[in-house]
Amino acid sequence: VQLQASGGGTVQAGDSLRLSCVASGSTFSTYTIGWFRQTPSGNEREFVATVGRSGEVKKYADFAEGRFTISRDNAKNAVDPEIHNLKPEDTAVYFCGASPFGVAQALTRLPYHHWGQGTLVTVSS
Repeated sequence: VQLQASGGGTVQAGDSLRLSCVASGSTFSTYTIGWFRQTPSGNEREFVATVGRSGEVKKYADFAEGRFTISRDNAKNAVDPEIHNLKPEDTAVYFCGASPFGVAQALTRLPYHHWGQGTLVTVSS
């Protein structure tokens, strides 16, 4: 499966932004899709949120609870997270990844075998 992330841009603190991860291939619905981010000062991709194959099971990082919502549309091969009340510390490159494992096993970077190219979100204060 090939993934393409989009939707990033420069926004003001307090704004909302909707990202998108679109996949090619007919096996999209067999993957858990997760979002990670890498901040300018970070060396690792940090987990943001993930959604299971059917779209019903979702997990969020502690910092994402209440501000990030993730939705999945298997008919469109898409997973779209929406970020509300953006903060300057949300500035990062956001990546989507596909994992063959279930949500409970896909809360870190390693279980993801396919990655999109990333989309940059810059939040100004």
